[in-house]
Amino acid sequence: MRIQVKRTGGFAGVERHAEVDVSGRGDAAEWQSLADQALADGRTTPPIGVPDGFSYQLTVDGHTVYCADPRLTEAQRTLISRVLKEGA
Repeated sequence: MRIQVKRTGGFAGVERHAEVDVSGRGDAAEWQSLADQALADGRTTPPIGVPDGFSYQLTVDGHTVYCADPRLTEAQRTLISRVLKEGA
């Protein structure tokens, strides 16, 4: 399973992109569960964010949803943090 996060916005407006392939990892089931919940809570169109807030595009195996600060669910926040930390 390939998970991609694209973050835009923020005070500086710097775009960041990260990707993690969890296929074959020992914790793949945990990632899958987190990704499923994050996608279920996402929107099919980009939401209106707040000034200087971040907007996110989450893509898991070709399925894309959108979310934005400050209305991230706990699953979205956790998944985004993990992908941005571990992804290249």
